Amino acid sequence: MTDLQKRLFDLQDKEYKEFHQKLMPTVNPDCVIGIRTPVLRKFAKDFAKEDGAEKFLNSLPHKYYEENNLHAFLLMDEKDFATALAKTEEFLPYIDNWATCDVFKPKVFAKNTDKLIGKIDEWIKSGKTYTVRYGTGLLMSYYLDENFKEEYAKTVSQIRSDEYYINMMTAWYFATALAKQYDFVIKYLTEKRLPRWVHNKTIQKAVESFRISPETKEYLKTLRIKGDV
Repeated sequence: MTDLQKRLFDLQDKEYKEFHQKLMPTVNPDCVIGIRTPVLRKFAKDFAKEDGAEKFLNSLPHKYYEENNLHAFLLMDEKDFATALAKTEEFLPYIDNWATCDVFKPKVFAKNTDKLIGKIDEWIKSGKTYTVRYGTGLLMSYYLDENFKEEYAKTVSQIRSDEYYINMMTAWYFATALAKQYDFVIKYLTEKRLPRWVHNKTIQKAVESFRISPETKEYLKTLRIKGDV
């Protein structure tokens, strides 16, 4: 065990480990230490100032789930866009769960959406589960407000996969899009452009949303396709 791993185990919360590992069935339970996110974030902030931080970022793959999250937290504070993008590309193949995937958004990306969009398109078309999910999540986070273009929704609508974690993110994207860009995306439901599971899951998540009016929710319910999962 490395010195860093020993330090991470010092932060272990065994009860949290038992709870959290059940939420990530794709991760070997033996590779989960059990560190609460605020605790790991604080550790990352301090660790970033140490000489070993850069060496750690260059030591992929990591063994533990928390090491991957530590990696993500360190990259999130990278201020140079080109560096953040290059290191993200290096890291994406090693993401093996939804939690690490969804928490990881370098802050510099939000200020460079014009440069980022081309890479997002590549990621969504990669066919790799968490790379596709990651790209879709970035479209949801950064391109559903003033940066929205209908072509982005079309790109997401064309995703076809048997992977649960891709399809769930696709549904999450469209449910959020219904709250923010309703007039542009409702046709993906009325014209049944999405796979049935994604279609129905989108409606379910939209109905659960606080950002959609009760009247709209009632209408969305009428668009469900029979034979839901």
